[in-house]
Amino acid sequence: MTTIAVIGAGFSGTLLSLHLLRRCPAPTRVVLIERSSKFGPGLAFSTGNPNHILNVPAGRMSAFHERPDDFLNWLCEQPDQPCAEEAPTAGTFAPRRTFGAYVRSLLNEEIKRSGSDRLRLVHADTVELDRSGHPLRISLADGRAIDADYLALAVGNFPPEPLPAANAAFYDSAFYRPDPWASDALTELQPDDPVLLLGTGLTAVDAVISLLDNGHTGPVWALSRRGLLPRHHASAPPIATEPAPYPTSVTALTKFLRKEAERALAAGGAWQPVIDALRPFTVDIWQAMPLAERRRFLQHLRPWWDVHRHRMAPQVASRIDAARSSGQFRPLVGRVRDYAIEGSRVQVIYQPRGQAGQASVEVARVISCAGPGADYDRIADPLIQGLLRDGVVRPDPLRLGLDVSANCALLDRNGAVSRRLFAMGPVTKGAFWEMTAVPDIRRQAERLADYMAGVVKAAPPRLETVR
Repeated sequence: MTTIAVIGAGFSGTLLSLHLLRRCPAPTRVVLIERSSKFGPGLAFSTGNPNHILNVPAGRMSAFHERPDDFLNWLCEQPDQPCAEEAPTAGTFAPRRTFGAYVRSLLNEEIKRSGSDRLRLVHADTVELDRSGHPLRISLADGRAIDADYLALAVGNFPPEPLPAANAAFYDSAFYRPDPWASDALTELQPDDPVLLLGTGLTAVDAVISLLDNGHTGPVWALSRRGLLPRHHASAPPIATEPAPYPTSVTALTKFLRKEAERALAAGGAWQPVIDALRPFTVDIWQAMPLAERRRFLQHLRPWWDVHRHRMAPQVASRIDAARSSGQFRPLVGRVRDYAIEGSRVQVIYQPRGQAGQASVEVARVISCAGPGADYDRIADPLIQGLLRDGVVRPDPLRLGLDVSANCALLDRNGAVSRRLFAMGPVTKGAFWEMTAVPDIRRQAERLADYMAGVVKAAPPRLETVR
């Protein structure tokens, strides 16, 4: 029996496993390995807060391209309607934990359909990969080992990396929380305690919502280099335009999108459909860009892209706007320079953007919402560090994840294409860029499953190795 191991049972790994079981020839077994006790939702959809809302409407959240209404239909069938008093529609923004339950339900259905002989769930942390023989040997932290013919990394996102500061010891203090999703991120805070969030993206927005839900009344600052907040969704229909080609230089693409947005607004529409129309072509544009242009995008355009592309659900945007209007939520623009602990408070010294002097805020807690760690040379994960040390994988040139081929095969330190190791999801952002949203991950999972199924069908008989 051919065995495929998938490391990571969040949305990426779970969806890949489901598609592999549907595409690979029998007998093929999938072993899904997950370090946490939750299989299916992963970190992104495990939040217990019902007010953490998806930023993509239900009509675009199906796990299957050929069944575009799958999530919406499932949502409508739930006895305890999680969204609102009225029935969900394609435009409904559902709670993230509800989507996590949907993913778990898909996994449970597959277990019932295929049985444990074809889909095995393993709760353990993966610490090492031995690829010296056939099959691959995957060592787990609890001492077990799993043999597999093929392996797919679907490890998702890693916690944010600490921002540079003179007082590096601060990051080990009780005033700092490196992971906004950790159970202790908001514990032991008084309602009126001032809080600083590092970052102003969707993660920071979720942190603000959590604080408000906890009855927090104190000031909440959010610091980033540009102070940009995610924009709002709009229900305006797209405006008909000429299907002009998308440019692949940063300057030309920026001008093109700005012009199209201005045209849409002048015609009584909105700019949001202009960005949404780009989605089917984003990977193509990214891969057509020269490496130098991709670097320019990351350096100059990425913050603006993120806030226009990854927008807030309407109900979330309303609460954030209200918190800003009341003065409780206050975005700041600048860079952290240092931390100074003074009794029960910490002074955060930062350099305001465009100013010569420094400023500071006094807070009881600093929470990193700066986005996931992506420089794999700095990620303290034993499996990743071992693969890098042995030259089995290499970081992509932009330091967004690991280097992969167009078919998601991992590349070693010399650029050779693996025939047994693959990756998908956020770890492949360097090659595909948009690999964080459900529609993009769904498309990648289907394509990778098709490709791996072809590899399995064409593989010669395996030569067993005596270890």
